[in-house]
Amino acid sequence: MRMMDAIVKPAAAPGLELRQVPVPTPGAGEVLIKVHKTAICGTDVHIYDWNEWSAQHVKPPMVIGHEYVGEIAELGAGVTGLTVGQRVSGEGHITCGHCRNCHTGNIQWCKNTTSVGVDRDGAFAEYVCIPARNVVLIDPSLDEDVVAMFDAVGNATHTALMWNLVGEDVLITGAGPIGIIGAGTGLGTASLIRDSHGSWLPLPAEGGHVIFPFIGKEEEAFQDFAARELGLACLSGDDVLSGRGLRLLHLFLTGERREAHEIAAEAFGSETGTLRWYARFYARACRNWALSTLCTGGLFITGGIALRNPLVTECAAFREAFYEGPHRKLLERIPVRRFTDMNSGLWGSAWFGMRMTA
Repeated sequence: MRMMDAIVKPAAAPGLELRQVPVPTPGAGEVLIKVHKTAICGTDVHIYDWNEWSAQHVKPPMVIGHEYVGEIAELGAGVTGLTVGQRVSGEGHITCGHCRNCHTGNIQWCKNTTSVGVDRDGAFAEYVCIPARNVVLIDPSLDEDVVAMFDAVGNATHTALMWNLVGEDVLITGAGPIGIIGAGTGLGTASLIRDSHGSWLPLPAEGGHVIFPFIGKEEEAFQDFAARELGLACLSGDDVLSGRGLRLLHLFLTGERREAHEIAAEAFGSETGTLRWYARFYARACRNWALSTLCTGGLFITGGIALRNPLVTECAAFREAFYEGPHRKLLERIPVRRFTDMNSGLWGSAWFGMRMTA
């Protein structure tokens, strides 16, 4: 019998153990996945602590963990459409396929759902076994550190994109990673505030779905052009400052249809017209956020075009737009810093800011 290392909930009490357990054998319709990387979910922390929820749902001994990325190691009988060696992750909720909700396509409400790492052995191990229908193929170009937490990203993104939120006020309860990601499905923002214990708390807010402010006839001409191209009545921050916004801006200014990464590589190495316009728009978003939060400890940029292209925030067009207006003295007290950990997201940037301002 082949054995493997695994993190196990050994008993109905706080704690976890690293144990040797048998490598699972895929049954009919199942896939064995060799785990490359995993992420720790709040559920895993609850199981470690053995809180009330865990005591009601988990039956030790159990291998925990459900956020991961890996490759297919073995196919069970009858599995088609998948091959050994493909990079994959997995949907952690295993549904019955027979109840009324499953038959109507609402599998998220299956009354017979079982969860990987909660009701059956999970992914904090060298191998995990799941039904083939739960396997999610992963593009080889994606960073495995990011893919390992796609479960959480998917929850937040799906929730945030279920409705058109343009112009809407959004309440996100809880300041955990999923709440932060929910605010950051596009141009996300988060600020640090002191909690009742004197600690810093990252607080997410909506940035990308807010209507973007254009100033002057030239910018209004771009707004009309981009709105027509996108089939929208108005533009949000995501529409302007994302990759699609950069593509439309470059098309408007030059007549060239290029991919965002190509534009950044060629137009963001010097003070081109595309850089000046984009930097001005980006500075306006940063300025409005800084004034709305009075973040005198600093404004920290993480991820996206501005992080990968330093000139966006270092060029004269950014400084001119950021300091524009009657609040220049206040804005000059707010340092703008790039947080160079590409995988940080809003949460990492917020905590980086906490360390800088401590």
